[in-house]
Amino acid sequence: MRLLATLPALAAAAAIAFTPSGPAFAWGNTGHRMVGTLAMQALPAEVPAFLRSKQAAADMGELAREPDRWKGSGKTHDSDRDPAHYLDLADDGTVFGGPKLSALPPTRAEYETALRAVGADSWKAGYLPYSIVDGYQQLVKDFGYWRVVTASARRKGPHKAWYRADARRREALILRDIGTFAHYVGDGSQPLHVTIHFNGWGDGPNPKGYTNDKIHGPFEGPFVAKYVTWDAARAAMPAFSDCGCPVYQRVATYLAKTGSFTEPLYQMWGEGQFASGDPRAAAFAASRVGAGAAELRDLIVLAWRASAETSVGWPAVKVADVEAGTADPWLSMIGDD
Repeated sequence: MRLLATLPALAAAAAIAFTPSGPAFAWGNTGHRMVGTLAMQALPAEVPAFLRSKQAAADMGELAREPDRWKGSGKTHDSDRDPAHYLDLADDGTVFGGPKLSALPPTRAEYETALRAVGADSWKAGYLPYSIVDGYQQLVKDFGYWRVVTASARRKGPHKAWYRADARRREALILRDIGTFAHYVGDGSQPLHVTIHFNGWGDGPNPKGYTNDKIHGPFEGPFVAKYVTWDAARAAMPAFSDCGCPVYQRVATYLAKTGSFTEPLYQMWGEGQFASGDPRAAAFAASRVGAGAAELRDLIVLAWRASAETSVGWPAVKVADVEAGTADPWLSMIGDD
């Protein structure tokens, strides 16, 4: 989330209230609420039932907004976390002329080193891909622990009550972690969150004369709130897709596709479609919100599947062995000091 100026002309034309001095939230409250809720509503039966309840879907609509609501916690907090929401991707597919989106280093430390080699850093360029990958990997581990404690709670033994209680704790934690994850996945479907042209085309080459107006906030907030319906966003969600590729590759592909919509957005803006509430602009915004919801749904499912093959606790125990009844996880779960 970056502090952005508004475009008064759009607010006046659309008659939408928008606070000039306030922050522009990625997708605004409406868009993030849609991404979180629609993803949960679309989860298949293979994931745990507690994720498919009406309450979970409603909760996720609110939890998915949380990283934007952290803004203003303090200078140390904000300066580190604000760049988690975006990636300033150049038109050539590189981050500030440095690492390519298609070949990002596996860690933020290596990413930082690559950026500093071209005179930039991740606080300027953003690190959204790492926010998404981090959230996915956390969810795999979360699900692994849930599998172990729920499998153990179904069996007879002296620790049955502890396992049941820990399963409840894990479920609350999982929903919280998905909420944070949902926010960044949602950010990744907003074209202005994956481009150097994030709030007006900027000072570089502009042969097509795209606007330099501050379009970021008005597009993702007031426009979506007024013109994007739940039904339209839901209908825009593509079917489940598993690329069978590493999560790093999947996230890079997802963000690259989002970035491909940057120029069409500017073209439509220049034609006045967003100012007039043109149905084409509404469909465009709905398709982007729907893409975020679908990607979140898919990544939750893929994290659930991957969790069956992970290990948890210390000493580490394989989830598959516990579920098969061939390993006792007690010391790994309670902690072997």
